[in-house]
Amino acid sequence: MNVMKKFRPSFALIIFLLIFVTAAEIYPKDKSSLSLKSISDSFQKLSDSIVPAVVHIISTGWTGPTAEMSASLLSKRQYTGSGVILDANGYIITNAHVIEGAHSIDVILAPPRHNGSKWKSILKPKGDIIKAVLVGLDSETDLAVLKIPRTGLSYLKLADSDDLRQGQLVFAFGSPLGLQNSVTMGVVSSVARQLSADDPMIYIQTDAAINPGNSGGPLINSDGYVVGINTMIFTKSGGSEGLGFAVPSNIVSNVYRQIKDHGRVRRGIIGVNAQTIRPEIARGLNLAQDWGVLIGDVSPESPADKAGLQIGDIILSLDGKRMENGRQFDVNLYSRDINDTVVLEILRAGQKIAVTVNVEERADDYSKFIQFVTPEENLIEQFSILALELTEDILKMLPSVRRESGVLVAARAESQSYRGDDFRAGDIIHTVNQTTIAGLSSLRRVLSLYAHNEPVIVQIERKGEMMYLIIELR
Repeated sequence: MNVMKKFRPSFALIIFLLIFVTAAEIYPKDKSSLSLKSISDSFQKLSDSIVPAVVHIISTGWTGPTAEMSASLLSKRQYTGSGVILDANGYIITNAHVIEGAHSIDVILAPPRHNGSKWKSILKPKGDIIKAVLVGLDSETDLAVLKIPRTGLSYLKLADSDDLRQGQLVFAFGSPLGLQNSVTMGVVSSVARQLSADDPMIYIQTDAAINPGNSGGPLINSDGYVVGINTMIFTKSGGSEGLGFAVPSNIVSNVYRQIKDHGRVRRGIIGVNAQTIRPEIARGLNLAQDWGVLIGDVSPESPADKAGLQIGDIILSLDGKRMENGRQFDVNLYSRDINDTVVLEILRAGQKIAVTVNVEERADDYSKFIQFVTPEENLIEQFSILALELTEDILKMLPSVRRESGVLVAARAESQSYRGDDFRAGDIIHTVNQTTIAGLSSLRRVLSLYAHNEPVIVQIERKGEMMYLIIELR
């Protein structure tokens, strides 16, 4: 406590200087208007312009068994989160984990504004509650797009998150713990935070207070544009501790556009493993530069292989845009249409070379199958999976398979109702205790023959390889 008292004057001074500098950017010409009231008024105007486009989301779905409810596999659960309207015709972006597995999604709009007049009471009525439909979701980025049957809605625009800088002022909007239309203020702590070395995602880190329920809400810059979608926090207490993370708006833009156009994200690849060049790699390989993107591998017979790219090439730019890290390269490829071409400028043996490469769809992106399943029709309770029949249309969306019979694991349920090996999205179940599985009804019928705590041997195909899983039913 004494430590906090000692540093309070310094902390207050820092906050004042931060607000003063921000105000200087807002009012660069009129120095006489630099007052706390004018700064407060500008923040209030910003908030007033954002709130109509921020929604509260309540999703109702199913959750798996617990020790207290072992007699029933599923029970209803309700999640609350936030979202932001990106199109006047009712398209909303939110987090996938807010609505994943939901059979009913309610969107609560911001309180209405009657003819532009201000409410006399500070207590506003609730906005309209509207049923939403899921357009599509992407588990890899934890984003989802919803649609509500409304037009003429207030909406927000996405910023270019590449322009974001550490220390910039940002505002987090949403419904933390169900408290609709809340706003908090902070700064950008990091513009590109990778949570683990092998994590394909990067996040904006902010100290703006984010709590459960903020998920899916917008992170706003001082110009009123969306720079990110608030997604998660690091916390020991369960509440905000100044470590919030948002999906950058450039990733949001790509995922939103693809889901809106195609119902899913089609990830383009050219067949290279793009690695971020670090100083240690540059020294060890005697590279010409200690930053950028290095080709660590080229897949045989891939578009990159056919175009002549080689292991050890340094990617300088993609379609004229400078490439600074491996994740940036992957994200920029995602935004390219399948069967399109890209031009890479590479550095090889001191020479700059322009290479044109075709873009193809990543074959192992199994998250696309989530859009085809519902708990009511596709749940296999004993395995805690959502599975699909191997129809002709589904087979066309898969890489070549060893056997065209069985069921496809589209997703795993939230809670696991068995002991043993794990299923993965994309697994194809061919047999259970040597009995061939022809489809969903076949699998359910076979599993009904076995008692609880009885092990079964499941033969699956995973990425073209056959293997056995040991599953103990519960």
